[in-house]
This record gives sequence, C-alpha cells and structure tokens, in this order.
Amino acid sequence: MSVIETAGARVLAGHTGAVNSVAFSPDGARLSTASEDKTARVWNAATGELVHTLSGHEDAVFAAPFSPDGAVIATVSADLTPRLWDARSGACVRELTGHTVAVFGVAFSPNGRILATTSYDETVRLWDTATGNCLQVLEGHTDIVYAAAFSRDGRLLATASGDGTARLWNTATGGCVKVLNGHTGIVSAVAFSPDGALVASASFDSTARLWEVATGNCVRILKGHSETVWSVAFSPAERVVATASEDATARIWDAASGLSIRTLEGHTDSAFVVAYSPDGKLIATASSDTTVRMWESASGKCARTLEGHGGAVSCVAFSPRTRQLATASTDETARIWAL
Repeated sequence: MSVIETAGARVLAGHTGAVNSVAFSPDGARLSTASEDKTARVWNAATGELVHTLSGHEDAVFAAPFSPDGAVIATVSADLTPRLWDARSGACVRELTGHTVAVFGVAFSPNGRILATTSYDETVRLWDTATGNCLQVLEGHTDIVYAAAFSRDGRLLATASGDGTARLWNTATGGCVKVLNGHTGIVSAVAFSPDGALVASASFDSTARLWEVATGNCVRILKGHSETVWSVAFSPAERVVATASEDATARIWDAASGLSIRTLEGHTDSAFVVAYSPDGKLIATASSDTTVRMWESASGKCARTLEGHGGAVSCVAFSPRTRQLATASTDETARIWAL
C-alpha cells in the first residue's frame, strides 16, 4: 500500500485487482473502494492513507457504499453474500444470506434502515440493516437485476433489469407497483428525479426514458445516442438529465421537452458513468479511454481532463462536503482529485 501524489491526484494503491467502485462517506472524510481482489478498503480522504481492509468475501466485490449516517458500509460480491461492516472499526457485523447468484447492485434507503441488493438471480432483496433480516424478496424480473435506486422518501424502489424493463416497488410490502415497459434492450440504470415525480432509465437500446412515477407512463424518450446508454443522472439543481454512452459522448437533456440541450464530446471511447456535483454546476464522466472529464453543466464546456489512470475508469464519486472527486479504475488503483 502506498499513497502517491501525481498529476494533481492522490493515487490509492494496494488493491491487486481492478477497482470497481468508489464512494465517499457522508461527511467526506473517508473513501471506500471495492475490488476484484475480493476486498473493499477504507481510506482517509484527506491524506489517502489506508484505514481498513474489509476482508472476508470469497469473490470480486462490486460496490461498498456508506450508510447515510456513515456508520455502516455495505458490500456486494460475486460470492452471493452481501455484508455489513462497522465503518469505524472495519469489523464485519452481518452476513446477508439468501441470494443464489452473484449480487451486483446495492443501495441504502434514505434513512439507512433498509438495504436493497440486486442480483443475477433475478431478484431484489430488502434487508433490515439493524438485524440483517431479509424483509422482502422482490420477484418479477425475468433476467439479471443490475441496479436499484430509492425514492427520496424511501417508499419506492426503482430497479433496472436485463429483461428490458424497469420496475417500481413498494418497499413496505414488497409489491410491484408499476412495470415500466418500452425499452427494447437491457435496462442498465435508473434514477429518481429530486422531486420524486420522475424516474429515468438508461438502456442498451441507445435511449433513455423518463417515466411518470404516479402513473408509470413513459413521458419522454431521450433519443440521440447511437449506442448503449450506460448511465443516467438528474441534476440536483435544475430539471435536466445527463446520460453517458458507449458512443463516447454524454448528453444533457431537458426533462420537460425531452430535447438534447448539449452533447459533451471529447472522450475517445465508451463513457461509462455520468455524475453531477452536489451543487449541480459540474458533471463528471468516466471513460474506457482512461480519462475522466469535468464539464460545466451550464455551458457544456470541458473544464478539465483528469489523466493518469492506466486503465478504463469504471466509477466516479463527488465528495458531498469537500471539493474532491474520486475515481476507480481497472488499473487496480483509485484516485482522489482536488477540484
């Protein structure tokens, strides 16, 4: 393990496999990383020093987010068993058993009391984070469930699946509220609008869609990308949506009209991830071209290109409290950039 200062970034070295994800703690003081090397790690975000190695999984770890209060870290893995860890001590406090195939996606409810996990076994499970008990098994998808997102009030969960649909679920009962039909390819990602009125979905069919939560109706089809749309995000500051695509571009869309406002061009290979800064003024895109680009959301201008990774960049995360961006890469490192 070492911390290297280079090209305006702290390089977090120590993983021995591709780093799949990065996530800041709610106070921005710590950073978690999840890796193909079967571990997750916790780092001091200010210094880049290693705080904990979360060991115990028997296969690749895909994600390791913090709970909303920062007290717990959840990990999901190809070993079928999500885990809950004490973020302060690094000790594993719960193993969540029930999934029968690799567990890929994970999300905490806004109050931190429920954890959602999505799996290749075509189900979503909701867990009580205090006890580790399985509260609900959400069944209905007919292919891999790739991702899940909670509504702001925690009452609904949106899911994205390889079966070409997104779904809305009642988190209290586990019942499917709406099936969002219309995509003609795998649905890769979902996101709620800040006001909870809309859900956005991204798809392999080269489109994104906006759905009205109350009715389940598709109200906008966002057409313009020429290949798979990997990622979708709502601005926290205004009624716009950003998407990232295999076609090496990102786009900003007006949520009311569905029109493409700006095309963010500059990457030379697939753009995997798009994320807004907490104030909505910046957009980060991560690409298999080994770079991250920072864009001014108002103008679409590329403000900065973050270079230094030696492999595809698979994940980005803005710090909620400090002017930092974290990145994860197949080059077995994570980086923390000062903005």
